[in-house]
This record gives sequence, structure tokens and C-alpha cells, in this order.
Amino acid sequence: MSKSLDVVINGRPFRVACEEGEEGALLDAVAYLDRKMNEISESGKLVGTDRIAVMAALNIAHELLTVRTGGLEIGEFKRRINTMKSSLEKAMIEQDELF
Repeated sequence: MSKSLDVVINGRPFRVACEEGEEGALLDAVAYLDRKMNEISESGKLVGTDRIAVMAALNIAHELLTVRTGGLEIGEFKRRINTMKSSLEKAMIEQDELF
């Protein structure tokens, strides 16, 4: 079930929908976006809420994509995970054989 929360981003009030139990995560996201928009606004390089919002969105999207991939291509990341998984499984089998 969803509910509405009233939040303030860059000095402007918004009402946003939120699933039950996700209020904390939403408020964290609001605080993060607000902080990013304020940083851009305070730099004085951009004027206008729309431009500040777009620049904040681009910065956050870039951060997300960088964190998701860790600078690696997704295929390479998956290969590394599978290699680690295989190594762990082999070590567990060898450990079980000791006892």
C-alpha cells in the first residue's frame, strides 16, 4: 500500500508517493537530492531550478553507474564474481574432506 509524504527539495514543497515501510529510504533520497541541488545552486554556475535539477540528476546518474560497475564492464564483473564463487565452492569441498 502506498502513502504520500510531503517533502522539501531545494526549498520547494513536493508531495510524493511512497510504499509502506520505505519512508526512511525515500527521506534519505530526498536529503541526498536536496544536498546535491544545493551544492550546484551555491556554486553559482547555474541559474534556474530546472537546470539545477537536471545537472543534479546527471551527477547522481553518473555516480550510480560508476558504483554499479565499479569502473568495470558488467560482463567482466560477472565473470569475476563467478570465478570467486567457483573458488569458494572448491575451498568448501576441500574443507569438508578434511573432516
